[in-house]
Amino acid sequence: MDWAYIGRVLPLYGKAAWLTLRTGAAGILLAAAVGLLGAAALRWRVPVARRIVSAYVEVSRNTPLLVQLFFIYYGLPKIGIRTDPEVCGIAGLAFLGGGYMTEAFRSGIEAVDLLQEESALSLGLTTGQTFVHVILPQAAAISAPAFMANVIFLMKETSVFSAVSLMDLMFTAKDQIGLYYRTAESLLLLVGAYLMILLPLSLMGNFLERRLRHAGFGT
Repeated sequence: MDWAYIGRVLPLYGKAAWLTLRTGAAGILLAAAVGLLGAAALRWRVPVARRIVSAYVEVSRNTPLLVQLFFIYYGLPKIGIRTDPEVCGIAGLAFLGGGYMTEAFRSGIEAVDLLQEESALSLGLTTGQTFVHVILPQAAAISAPAFMANVIFLMKETSVFSAVSLMDLMFTAKDQIGLYYRTAESLLLLVGAYLMILLPLSLMGNFLERRLRHAGFGT
């Protein structure tokens, strides 16, 4: 193990880790927004919207992220839509994650007793106010464990971003192995960087699940 080499390339991995974290966080935030809109559309039971959302969920969850990235990065330019690698990564992660987030939020929303919605409407709240102030807070608490599991899953999926030339952690590790044949050192840095990103998320998810279970949600 060449520790001098590790010290020399550590800033390079730090830059790649920041790019991975930034791109992953942006994609996950967009996925959460898409999931919330999709779950709301399913809740309101608008026939056309339900069909569109259901079809989107099936497509997004049953195609690999790598295929989605290739379609965005190499397929869309054929019709004049071009993206850089970072935008492609964010869009692909948002498309994949939106399907999973929709299902997570949908299960939380459906777990809220219908009587609460009817009571809020009878008190004069509009449908939108009822959803935002009554249904959504409870659904968010119930969906939190599934949401955190999806966050961790999606952050791990960023490892395929290198396929579209995004200089993330995986790209950097493969590049260093190809240039200098430092396989052990490169993989050690790669694993260490992903652990530094994912372990806090995993611990946060476990803590949140225990707190919600203690509070009586999800039981």
